[in-house]
Amino acid sequence: MAIGFRVLQRRRAVSAEIVARFAALPVANVSDSMWRMSAAGARLTARHKPDVKMAGPALTVRTRPGDNLLVHKAIEMARPGDVIVVDAGGDLTNSIIGDLMTTLARTRGVAGFVIDGAIRDANDIYESGMAMYAAGVSHRGPYKDGPGEINVPVAVDGMVIEPGDLVLGDCDGVLCVPFDSVEPVLAAAEAKHADEQKEMARIKAGQADRRWVDTILADRGCEIEV
Repeated sequence: MAIGFRVLQRRRAVSAEIVARFAALPVANVSDSMWRMSAAGARLTARHKPDVKMAGPALTVRTRPGDNLLVHKAIEMARPGDVIVVDAGGDLTNSIIGDLMTTLARTRGVAGFVIDGAIRDANDIYESGMAMYAAGVSHRGPYKDGPGEINVPVAVDGMVIEPGDLVLGDCDGVLCVPFDSVEPVLAAAEAKHADEQKEMARIKAGQADRRWVDTILADRGCEIEV
């Protein structure tokens, strides 16, 4: 089997229970629990309505820029709840997906797309309810010749994603939690979220403790005029 043009099977994937628990958390809380070091860049922006959230195991695709043959194959292979992650090299010349493929993916239960490349039919996708993160928009359609690969490690705007990793998205952006790290990250993120909920209640009640600001400034040697 030649590297560069191959379709592999996914060997593992995060469980539906883990997906559901992460889906209840803000992506920002999960990111904070990973020391803010693991995230796709700001180029991958949400192309869907603000209330749409995304969580699911990654079905990965690496494709030649401007070509979506392997994305079509990935939709055929997808299981309900999968997030299809496409490394299209970040090229925006040709779109990788449009409303026809998005509609087909919805009928198969796909939870969302992350595309390091362009989409088209942007308004139809926005209205469809499908979670869609992409680097740009182009009316020029894709080629369907290959090559490409399915279920291999990919890199999308600085973030490495392996098949079966957890992929999350909300209005703040996209994040991947590696398969082997989901349980400790989940515990930390749930604790972080609970702490923030308590702090929010204190803020609304006018009881926020802000002494930490001056403490850090003093520790850092900041001169404060009084």
